[in-house]
Amino acid sequence: MKELKFDKNGLIPAIIQDYKTKKVLMLAYMNKTSLRKTLNSGKTCFWSRSRKKFWVKGETSGNFQFIKDIYYDCDSDTLLIRVRQVGNACHTGRHSCFYRKLKCTR
Repeated sequence: MKELKFDKNGLIPAIIQDYKTKKVLMLAYMNKTSLRKTLNSGKTCFWSRSRKKFWVKGETSGNFQFIKDIYYDCDSDTLLIRVRQVGNACHTGRHSCFYRKLKCTR
């Protein structure tokens, strides 16, 4: 964890990916404490920027994310967390938070 670069607010973005399908499920933020909780529990724990508190994915919904692997990028400022997703990742009830698409005109 010493290599990781947290931003001025003490946060690092975490991209959550399904370990089997490789589909990106969501993006959330972690601080050092939530990352430690994740490493110790085997379930994703994040820091909510809006509510200013920790949250374990699935704590209220039952849609837990069980850690398979955690990688960090070449700049050490972003995490890629591969998980076994139980249920849906998105609070809208969809499997992934990335269900909307922008049109690109060339």
